[in-house]
Amino acid sequence: MRRQLMTGVAAAALFALAAGTALSAEPKQGGTMTATFKDDVSTLDPAIGYDWQNWSMIKSLFSRLMDYKPGTTELTPDLAESYAIAPDGLTYTFKLRHGVKFHNGREMTADDVAYSYNRTVDPKTQSPGQGFFKSIAGYDDVVAGKATAMSGIKVVDPYTIAITLAKPDATFLQVVALNFAGVVAKESVAQYGADYGHHPDGTGAFYLDHWTLGQELVLKRNPDYYLKGQPYLDQLSFKIGAEPLTALLQLQKGEIDYAGDGIPPAKFLEVMNDPAQKKLVVQAPQLETSYLTIKTTMKPFDNLKVRQAINMAINKERIVKIINGRADVTNQPLPPGMAGYDKDYKGYSYDPEKAKALLKEANYDSSQSFDLYAYNTDPNPRIAQAIQQDLAAVGMTVAIKSLDQANVIAAGGEPDQAPLIWSGGMGWIADFPDPSDFYAPILGCAGAVKGGWNWALYCNKDIEAMAAKADAMVAPDQAQARADLWKQIFGKIQDDAPWVPVFNEERYTMHSARIGGDPSLFVDPVHVPVNYNYIHATDAQ
Repeated sequence: MRRQLMTGVAAAALFALAAGTALSAEPKQGGTMTATFKDDVSTLDPAIGYDWQNWSMIKSLFSRLMDYKPGTTELTPDLAESYAIAPDGLTYTFKLRHGVKFHNGREMTADDVAYSYNRTVDPKTQSPGQGFFKSIAGYDDVVAGKATAMSGIKVVDPYTIAITLAKPDATFLQVVALNFAGVVAKESVAQYGADYGHHPDGTGAFYLDHWTLGQELVLKRNPDYYLKGQPYLDQLSFKIGAEPLTALLQLQKGEIDYAGDGIPPAKFLEVMNDPAQKKLVVQAPQLETSYLTIKTTMKPFDNLKVRQAINMAINKERIVKIINGRADVTNQPLPPGMAGYDKDYKGYSYDPEKAKALLKEANYDSSQSFDLYAYNTDPNPRIAQAIQQDLAAVGMTVAIKSLDQANVIAAGGEPDQAPLIWSGGMGWIADFPDPSDFYAPILGCAGAVKGGWNWALYCNKDIEAMAAKADAMVAPDQAQARADLWKQIFGKIQDDAPWVPVFNEERYTMHSARIGGDPSLFVDPVHVPVNYNYIHATDAQ
């Protein structure tokens, strides 16, 4: 998710929302849940939305061919009733459920699946998820503007779709479980055009009732949802505009059910030292990395020695102290727990003197100044200031541009903007539990495009070939060899220093006592933040 994409600490509330010790395990039908966010949601278009704030909303508004069993990493058919894989591993045939309806009342068919995939890949859509579909035959022609539809997607009949890959892809079933593979209604996209993200029309458990920009967004239970008995809540209300401290106060008073921007760092110890509040706090590990991106195509950052110097200049231990120690320092893009993580990788140590020497070797002009972009919700501005001070100590001047999340994301996708970005609020959380997810969208060539999430614009063709080889290793007996290859890949990437990996975060969140559910159902290791479909209100009628 990750995914998705959260701040270092302050936006943790969506992850483990209702996994407290005092929760009711028996789901109840009915009731509402109210949440707050400081900033408005950017979009609810599944082809475009890609941040921690909208990820769960989009997941609940749209459905996909595949999904994960709640609380697990086990894939299961969703919009598909079943699927079959050809002996050569290239063609996947999905049989669709009958009677699935869009929120507009029309039945969904295989044509809608084909349209949705082609729309996500179409360069005009500028989808950050475009690269996930690169293994489908005909992808390159659509991306190049030579075709409007991928040749590998065939509608067999209204309830059958066959997808042929140009090459084996060990992650393909996980790709069609992503939000980017959410099925949309073509007529609604045509009706609203560029504003479709404010008028989503899916087949999910909830539908958008209304959205008053900058004030409120309300989702209501879909009475025609094809999974009977879900969702449990009748309504999800998101209030916009509350600062994190204000939201925490509202939560403490019982006025809301969770604060979407999390426990403010300044209040963390106070909350944890109060037994009544602490019992409503949940701690959970996460497949996540927060990092500083360095735009490798902009001078002087096209010089490897400058990038290495930045890696050696930053005091990561000090940054972790800013967030109350709620993270572990890291030296590589992959988080621990992910196949391919290299516990023996040395990386770049904190060494300001060595950083100064490297800048001297690179003939770095210390009179230059560059912008460091950061999300404007605490603690990210304070982390950016720490980075600014560390760089100043080695002779590099940066000016902080503290903006709302949407504007930081937009600048990151521009080739001539945002030379440095602190990812807090957008740190990478696994979309699916595979190392390729930490490569293709954020460090691979497919993501190094305008509007993409590879903000470093890092593209190494040799590594690209190694990644393609890893993704083609689909046999179960190749799992260890595949993990070893990914270990090599990420070691070579970090040797090129397009990032400064800073920490892997632990999640802490606080919920109201009236929100219930079995934690295994919605503290999901894959779909982070929380899966709204499984939350219920303990006081529901």
